[in-house]
Amino acid sequence: MSQTLSVKTPLTAADGEPLTVKLARERRNKQLKAVALVAPLAIFLLLTFLVPIFMLLGRSVDNPEVVTHLPTTSKLIASWDRRALPSEEVFQAMARDLTAAKEAKTVSEVAKRLNMDISGFRSLIQKTARKMPLELAAGESMRDRFIQLDERWGDPDHWHVIAKNAKPWTPYYLYSSLDLRETKAGTPELVPEEERAFVSIFGRTLWISFWVTAFCLLLGYPLAYWLANLPARQSNLLMILVLLPFWTSVLVRVASWIVLLQREGLINSALINLGIIGEPLQLAFNRVGVYIAMVHILLPFVILPAYSVMKSIPPTYMRAAISLGDHPFAAFWKIYFPQTVAGVAAGALLVFIMCIGYYITPALLGSPEEQMVSYYVAFYTNVTINWGMAAALGSLLLIATMTLYAVYSKLVGANKLSLG
Repeated sequence: MSQTLSVKTPLTAADGEPLTVKLARERRNKQLKAVALVAPLAIFLLLTFLVPIFMLLGRSVDNPEVVTHLPTTSKLIASWDRRALPSEEVFQAMARDLTAAKEAKTVSEVAKRLNMDISGFRSLIQKTARKMPLELAAGESMRDRFIQLDERWGDPDHWHVIAKNAKPWTPYYLYSSLDLRETKAGTPELVPEEERAFVSIFGRTLWISFWVTAFCLLLGYPLAYWLANLPARQSNLLMILVLLPFWTSVLVRVASWIVLLQREGLINSALINLGIIGEPLQLAFNRVGVYIAMVHILLPFVILPAYSVMKSIPPTYMRAAISLGDHPFAAFWKIYFPQTVAGVAAGALLVFIMCIGYYITPALLGSPEEQMVSYYVAFYTNVTINWGMAAALGSLLLIATMTLYAVYSKLVGANKLSLG
């Protein structure tokens, strides 16, 4: 029996090249073109979004002052046992480094950083630097000469601060943002109660953001439902009123609320003229004014995503449930509401994230008791020029935002957090 062997040959194009190779090259060229089209946007996002975030995180632990301007001291003090005073070599290195810093005019940077840990360290460093270079008497050690200049050089606690900061990074700013401090053993501990501030500020920020989000949901959900069930012509007309605030500056809107809410403002005047109240209410420069203005500004961010989801829900679902004997409210709760969760969750997440970073409204309409974390970020950036604290507070806000998103993703699902 003869067997016929057939050999399959690959398909070839007109030019003799295998078709599979040609198709693979075409696919690769299309992928390269797609990457080339997306690359400008990716580079733009990298430079304007990701790089600043990583720089922010880096500045929150950056600690260059001591290790840069006292290099020899930083190197030698690393082997100090931190029990008695450092060795004579460390004092000699400090004298040389302070002499070099005096010539380079960088003493103030070192003094400012060390003063954050111990009040009065600035004057000690500057006073000592003015005496540099030191001249020693016969048989006199550099340690004795330093202590003779100022007895604080004989205090091991001051050298502990130098040793702690003799490295390029530090948890100091992050600890301070959480009302913690680093012990001599390197572990964190709470600062005394009278010195605590930032935990309560973060708590206030989250509390105000929670209530603003809750008020926006309570007002925005019924409004979105009403708009979604109106005829298209009326709905589009009223939607213009929802979008109208976007055409006005936030600063202008806050200033308008100050005019309306102040003791001699339009609201108090109207209530007094109507006989509802006998004396003006305190509506501005307190928590009430902050809530009113922030809810007014952020309400559209709940209405729009909720409206877009509600508009896509066929009304026949509710009618079918009612026709089958279900109560209208039960039909709404079991049929309609679950389908709107994605839009409502997206709006609530957006409002809350925007709230925790708010600055202008609490600054203008609130008292000192209403200032949120963003106010202190601006304070450390513009007033005290303390980039470490500003970056640490901003980093904690970023962590809070990412944690919130993770919770929402767990409860609702990241794939459902959409605007429609």
